Amino acid sequence: MMRSTGLFAVLWLLASPALAAPRLPSECEPASPEAADGSSAFPEEVTRVLDAMVRAELSQGPTVGMSVGISRGSRRWVCGYGLRDMARKLPVTPRTTYRLASITKSFTAVAVMQLVEQGKLSLDADIHTLVPGYPTKQWAVTVRDLLGHLSGVPTYDGLASTINLKPLSTAEAVSVFSGKPLSFEPRTRYLYSTWGYNLLGAAVETASGKSYRDYLREHVFQPAGMAHADLDVTATRDEHQTVGYRLKDGVVKTSRFLDVSSRFGGGGTRGTVGDMLGFGRAVLTHKLVSRDTMGMMQSSMATRDGRLTDYGMGFATYPLRGHYLVAHAGGQPETTTLLVMFPAEDTVIALATNIEGEAKRLRRLSIRLMEGVLEAGATRRDAHFADPVDAVVYEGLSRIVSYGLAYHLWATRGPGTLTPDEDVPGAFARVSEMLDRKLIAKDSKAALERIRSGHDPKLGSVFIRVGAHMARVLEKAQGPERLLAYPAEGPLSFFADYLAACEAEGAAETPRLGEPLRGDLLRFVAGWKRAEVPAELRRLRLDEVKNPEVHWPALEKAVAQWPELRPDYTDELVRVAEGFGWRKQLPARLRWLERAVEVSPRSVEARLALSQALLVAKRDEEVLPLLREAMETPQGALALAPMMLLKRVVEPESPRVALGLLRAGVALHPESPELWEALAKREKAQGHKAEARAALRQARRAREARPEPASDSVVRGAGAVPDDHGLVRPRQAL
Repeated sequence: MMRSTGLFAVLWLLASPALAAPRLPSECEPASPEAADGSSAFPEEVTRVLDAMVRAELSQGPTVGMSVGISRGSRRWVCGYGLRDMARKLPVTPRTTYRLASITKSFTAVAVMQLVEQGKLSLDADIHTLVPGYPTKQWAVTVRDLLGHLSGVPTYDGLASTINLKPLSTAEAVSVFSGKPLSFEPRTRYLYSTWGYNLLGAAVETASGKSYRDYLREHVFQPAGMAHADLDVTATRDEHQTVGYRLKDGVVKTSRFLDVSSRFGGGGTRGTVGDMLGFGRAVLTHKLVSRDTMGMMQSSMATRDGRLTDYGMGFATYPLRGHYLVAHAGGQPETTTLLVMFPAEDTVIALATNIEGEAKRLRRLSIRLMEGVLEAGATRRDAHFADPVDAVVYEGLSRIVSYGLAYHLWATRGPGTLTPDEDVPGAFARVSEMLDRKLIAKDSKAALERIRSGHDPKLGSVFIRVGAHMARVLEKAQGPERLLAYPAEGPLSFFADYLAACEAEGAAETPRLGEPLRGDLLRFVAGWKRAEVPAELRRLRLDEVKNPEVHWPALEKAVAQWPELRPDYTDELVRVAEGFGWRKQLPARLRWLERAVEVSPRSVEARLALSQALLVAKRDEEVLPLLREAMETPQGALALAPMMLLKRVVEPESPRVALGLLRAGVALHPESPELWEALAKREKAQGHKAEARAALRQARRAREARPEPASDSVVRGAGAVPDDHGLVRPRQAL
């Protein structure tokens, strides 16, 4: 039976203990039946569910203020939580404004594309011809390159380059980096660059004859109904602007001052969450640029060697569990923001908080709200496999569904397009070969790397082609609404229905998956049906209940009953652990993290989280064995590679934890000069001069043994989409 995916299907959640959370001061937009702009409120029973989801998240750790907005079609809900000013005890309201930070890049990109449509700008113009203050470089840099972060224009190259305390003009902001060489030849790599978007902001001024501020106000903010959006300068601030805060050692402190005129085109605006929703709706309804132009902006760009960057023109864009997601994040002193749009489902989620560095929290909350609005409030859990080859095969299947379903829906319900596929049988044959367990077993790490590139043009985009074809077959067999249920049900439901469609009368010519993949798939489907979630856990998440301890026996029993294939509870268990503090509650935190590793021994995330807690507990000797075991899995070998480990070092709670992770890192990868150099800096910062000198010696030896440094997969776009504010979407998390 088809699962209802309508918004009102979330109502069963009202009785769920999962959404019980303490009260927090809040103020919402009036729930009028219909506003002047034609928008209307969600039903009260629905907003109670959404409100409870927000409160459950805010109960997990320190918070000051947050604003949340959701729109779907004509319905809209906006609420503010907590305080915009702690000292004066002023509450967050729907009128509260925040620094929007890098969401500004989306505004700049829209402005550029408007001028392209008007014939005032060319995507292939050399930026030097539009911004004479930016000198010619060793390679030409085009507007198109800059829009997709493929230009080679560098990003911040040190702490000093990120700090500005005085107002800068457009010319002065460009001069900050104009003398720096390009980091690489355009289109050979992806490198997220705020400086690159400053060049685009300057180009908007040249092509339009208006100041950047005036152009945005007249051609972006006003038509999108963004009544309170403006540049973030002293003159535009009023009593509704939030005071910004940061967390240091678990204590809330006031943000340091930063003048953002130095990053005007890449991060210099302010506005309300309602303004963000207005922009999102204007994007989805094509008010600002044409449908065809917006489709181009939402299409992932690619490097010259055929790797998708998961970034289009001004928007991050990629599949998330079968939804086609278009988004941007922002983060600066005073703020963290996130705007997420789902073109196929006509839905926008906007989040902002006045605490810095909260990208993970906003991303997590956006996914919960997505589940509430688009997935009938389902608590979806992925599959955990004990066998490492099975785990790799399953990841490939998941990616086929996520990419194929998302691209199909985006092309049929959104502004996207899919090129007609002339060799569907060939694509199916290629996929069957990539997911052949015998070939995977020979070198599972290399197989996993290929699988994580299965959507890329360099491999013929076979995952997109196969998944989209399967979606078309299911749409024809079961109707278009059935496709909307699969994101909540998961990939095995999608494949099971496709196998059934292949056996149906009249479907004899339908392309089929080859053996042994088909046999593996049937085995997975049968095992998944047996390994059901315990009844008491079907409609709740462990990290959202008041007392998760009472549910542990049922979970432990279910895990023991189905050791080979079962639902994955890792994320929930880690989140439960994170709800306990680092000091007085450290034993409880350790207990839940140890349970996470026990339940999902293959989980790299669980092992990394436990490693950090062990370092806090000064049980350093247990960390390296824990990570070595993770390295034995193909997922761990990729996630704990040197450059990925370096990214982890910026996340820990304390310098001691970062130091401990680096010490473990050089033990895992003694050949990596980057890890040794990072360790030397950490040792020096901790006053360990002898250890710092020893680490530098090891770094020199490693460099001598490897004259050409290994390329950074993150910079190249092969492993993750980096945002300088922490919204990083690993390619395996689809």
